[in-house]
Amino acid sequence: MKMKQTLLFIVVFLTLNLAIGQNKKFKLHTVAFYNLENLFDTIKDPINYDEEYTPVKGWTSKNYKKKLENLSKVIAELGISDVQKNTPVLIGVCEVENRGVLEDLIKESKMVDLGYNIIHFDSPDRRGIDVALLYQGKYFTPTSYTNIPLYIYKDMLDTKKGKPESNEDDDEDKSFANDGSKRVYTRDQLLVTGLLDGEEISVIVNHWPSRSGGEKRSSPYREAAGKLNRKIIDSLYKINPNAKIITMGDLNDDPVNKSVKKEIGTVEKREDIQAYGMYNPMEKMYKNGEGTLGYRDAWNLFDQIIVSEPFVRKEYSTWTYFKTGRFIKPYLIESEGRWKGYPKRNSNGVPGYSDHLPVYIYLVKEAQ
Repeated sequence: MKMKQTLLFIVVFLTLNLAIGQNKKFKLHTVAFYNLENLFDTIKDPINYDEEYTPVKGWTSKNYKKKLENLSKVIAELGISDVQKNTPVLIGVCEVENRGVLEDLIKESKMVDLGYNIIHFDSPDRRGIDVALLYQGKYFTPTSYTNIPLYIYKDMLDTKKGKPESNEDDDEDKSFANDGSKRVYTRDQLLVTGLLDGEEISVIVNHWPSRSGGEKRSSPYREAAGKLNRKIIDSLYKINPNAKIITMGDLNDDPVNKSVKKEIGTVEKREDIQAYGMYNPMEKMYKNGEGTLGYRDAWNLFDQIIVSEPFVRKEYSTWTYFKTGRFIKPYLIESEGRWKGYPKRNSNGVPGYSDHLPVYIYLVKEAQ
């Protein structure tokens, strides 16, 4: 299977070269997203609910170190192929406790020479999990970045959908404000604008509210996240109608759900995209049965990378969307037990990799 995928990629890449011009050369960059599944240090935070990841609960320095080693192994191989030798220039991540754990990650032996820097803000999420962006300073230069809060409230829940359902992630968004507002504390959306080899692009990193209490009942939370995401996208388009925008993250919804299709306004086919639109290559993957996490004997594709219309114009003098994939290796999949066949997650205090698979896109540009 690996050989077939490699050969297919080479054929597509060679076809691209022939279609545009035999004498032209192209360069690739990889952009990725990875839910790091509870990357916590061992220190008890005085505010956040991180007791599960402390030594008293079995989360030792040895376990933490192993978790870092596992994640660094994935990132060091992510996106690498016969025609792409470099790891992603941009990696959006989520479920990180603080900046410190990311600093420890990029210092791992498999990553220390890859040249990653960090953009991170603390979110108000009461479990202490945040989103962040790792970037290779050799290729990407940030010019601005900010965290944009998502305001959602308990009374937004669709109570007509019945009683709350049990869910493995019930504790993910459980905290409410104590000021009477019933605000649900969740992750901010991270907006980073910068120059990728001299060309301006903007990246939004997301981790939307969970399906705790049931998919339909909690959908208004994610619909609000989608609306905020679209508002950010529209603000970037207003500044520059040709804005190169990538929005990515763990959306806790599939590409066909309302929060993505309606609120962001994504399209499945690149030929259907209109001006100021957003193309979601993950929708085709989802309809082909590919997923990034498993739950209740089914696959979901919550981890998505969506690009703006200027990325799909096939103008190869600038960075152009080329290909999408999910990173799946045998060592990332559980071979036995309760989670057999699913991504190898943390289990019973033993560090795994993540309960999500990473996803990535290739960007292509004519070499000058």
